[in-house]
Amino acid sequence: MAWFTLYLLNLLWAMAGTSTHARSSCSVPPAQKALVNGLQVLMESSVTHSAYPNPSVLIAMNLAGAYNLETQKLLTYKLMASDTADLTIGQLALTIMALTSSCRDPGNKVSILQKQMENWAPSSPNAEASSFYGPSLAVLALCQKNPETTLPIAARFAKTLLANSSPFNIDTGAMATLALTCMYNKIPVGSEAGYRMLFGQVLKDTVENISMRIKDSGIIGDIYSTGLAMQALSVTPEQPNKEWNCKKTVDTILNEIKQGKFHNPMSIAQILPSLEGKTYLDVPHVSCSPDHEVQPTLPNSLSPVPPSAANITVIYTINNQLRGVELLFNVTINVSVKSGSVLLVVLEEAQRKNPMFKFETTMTSWGLVISSINNIAENVNHKTYWQFLSGNKPLNEGVADYIPFNHEHITANFTQY
Repeated sequence: MAWFTLYLLNLLWAMAGTSTHARSSCSVPPAQKALVNGLQVLMESSVTHSAYPNPSVLIAMNLAGAYNLETQKLLTYKLMASDTADLTIGQLALTIMALTSSCRDPGNKVSILQKQMENWAPSSPNAEASSFYGPSLAVLALCQKNPETTLPIAARFAKTLLANSSPFNIDTGAMATLALTCMYNKIPVGSEAGYRMLFGQVLKDTVENISMRIKDSGIIGDIYSTGLAMQALSVTPEQPNKEWNCKKTVDTILNEIKQGKFHNPMSIAQILPSLEGKTYLDVPHVSCSPDHEVQPTLPNSLSPVPPSAANITVIYTINNQLRGVELLFNVTINVSVKSGSVLLVVLEEAQRKNPMFKFETTMTSWGLVISSINNIAENVNHKTYWQFLSGNKPLNEGVADYIPFNHEHITANFTQY
């Protein structure tokens, strides 16, 4: 009977990987489903030949069930063909999850990410919470591929979270909850019980912090952080003391959708899975049609590729006049980029031309956010950050990698909120 015992142990482990804990019983009412469908159509319409491939959009499409299969193929193809050399840990993790949800083999991307996480360490003992968002994504992506080899990485990550004392960040907390819930559910049978205690302790602390941000309206933090928080609260094995009324949250989100609050593809990609009753833990279990399994090709209906966009000259200014900051400056540079480029392209070209325009980014749920320019970094304790403006209009608070624009004047101001 030894073979049966081994079979049973393996079966229990497999079931642990696919089961999710009881989710709060709430769903979008049938009469409101058209609102969610409209959001998805709007999100899918953001996928074009010239747009930067957004893995978060593909994950949301696959979890919800794509409407436009040609768009789904195009985005999958672009992600498979993309160069991962310059991706952050978070971007690489999202790409792996996006390809997994499309039933594609991520190839060596998984081993590259594992190596990066084996060498990962926070920038300081009290690094800002947002800096843990990318590593949280990485632990989740690796857990879904090989939980056994991810176990020591996840344990070190969990201990680092426990030791960190920076102010709580809802998006990071939600993603860490999803990652460690995956690990909690997939601890190999017979492994040290200490892993379960460690992950359980971090999960309990994190979901308590999330639940403290639940407003009377049901919104968790703000409307844009609510989607990931809903995913976290719906699957965590450690329930918070404060009960979450999921129905109230869904009703409020639907009202916000009616008011046009969700129009950015990234904001839609964050909320859509929850409205469809899905979470990032469902990524490995997406059912793909046979067509998904063939080698990717460019859809015929999308050929030929549109001609290259013309170049535009962008006047880019960096400005810091805050008192108490050691370096004051106001410098302008002209850079030439393709029309429709994302902000990141402008910043990279400016940095190439003048080292004073050196910048750094932080991975967030919205994509890459500019966290430092000319060695002046944002600081959550001082409430300082880099704000990007076109004229007097803010540009998505520094989200750099997915939103195309055609602005001829850009200013980055170091400011306080």
